[in-house]
Order: sequence, then structure tokens, then C-alpha cells
Amino acid sequence: MYLSRVEIDSNNRAKTRDLTHLGAYHNWVEQSFPAEVEAGERQRHLWRIDQLSGKRYLLILSEEKPDATKLAMYGVQGTVMTKSYDHLLDTLQDGQRLQFRLTANPTHTITKPGERQGRVVPHITIAQQRQWLIARAEKSGFELMQSVSAENPDGQPVWSFDIVGREWPTLHRRTDRGVRLSRVTFEGLLQISDVATFKETLIKGIGREKAFGMGLMTVIPEA
Repeated sequence: MYLSRVEIDSNNRAKTRDLTHLGAYHNWVEQSFPAEVEAGERQRHLWRIDQLSGKRYLLILSEEKPDATKLAMYGVQGTVMTKSYDHLLDTLQDGQRLQFRLTANPTHTITKPGERQGRVVPHITIAQQRQWLIARAEKSGFELMQSVSAENPDGQPVWSFDIVGREWPTLHRRTDRGVRLSRVTFEGLLQISDVATFKETLIKGIGREKAFGMGLMTVIPEA
């Protein structure tokens, strides 16, 4: 596995004029693997957009290395970086605490009486979105801790993560004029409860709309 990053050249509007919706970013990611495109056997690539210190980055997790030239298509010159992700995966162990960042599409299914198939709708409130992640932690191989803070006068436990970004980017599909997807970014601290399952979570992602920049969780050792 490889983790790649490039700074998006946001200040060059002529260069990035095509990046107006999630489908354009998806196409950028796919075109960064020309061998797969040519063979007609495209792999699933997890990706997301990070905003750090006023700069925007495209981050990709993939089985094969992307083509650096293609990845730099909308990027700042000299900012393409690719490194092996296997070393990190090999060092993970049960009980380990890690800082994490996850961009996801929190949704739930509403099924009315008499319907065979429910309707998938986004969670709207911060409380709903936080609970969405809490509910998925155990089956994803990790735990989200709770603690009682002295700054919390009612004595209610405080979770070890928070929501640091909420957006509604546009996705243009072929069948309609476009839809807006809920994009939520979580950051915090987790503890691995099932290392094999957790590795699968890092590789395969969490939630829906993975092709359009959702589901990628990255981790670093606890500070």
C-alpha cells in the first residue's frame, strides 16, 4: 500500500478551473493510475481533501504507486510525495492508541412500511454525526474513549474525538444536474481493539461515497 499527497494549486485558477465538483477530483485520482486505465481494471483508491495551515492537499491511499506526473496535474510543482504505508500497518497492535483523522459521509437508511428498499439520507446534526462514528467504531476494530473533564460542570463524559469540518460539496452525476453530499471530518484519539479488523478499516475505508473522497482514515502515534 502507498500513501500519496500533493498540494492543490488553489491560487492558480486557470490550472484548477476543472476542479469544480467531486467528480472532477475523482477523475484526477483515476487518471493518476494510467496503467489501470489502459488495462480497464481500475482498483479502488481511497482519497480525501485535507486543509492544513491554509493549504489544500489531495491525499490518496492505493495499492500501486500513482504516476507522479499525472498526480501533479493540478498540484503545486514539487509537492508530490509517495511513501509506503505497509510499515505503518505492520507496526499496529491491539491496545495501541493513535491520533486519527477521518473524512466521511455519515448517513442512515429510512424504510417506510411496505417498502422493500429504504432511502439513504445524510445525518444532519453534529450529535447525529458523532453518534454515527461511535456506532461504527467497534465493528471497525477500534474504540473511542470517554473521560470526565473538570471543565464539564454536569459531569457528563467527554469523547476522545471531535468534528473539525462539515461541508456539502457538489457531485455531478450523469443522470441529473448534481447533488450535494455531506462531508464531515473527524479528529481525535482512538484505541485499537481488533488489529486485523482495524487494518482492513484503514485499507478499505468507512461509510459510503468512497469513490468521491469519503471514508479515508489516517493515523499517527499518540503524541
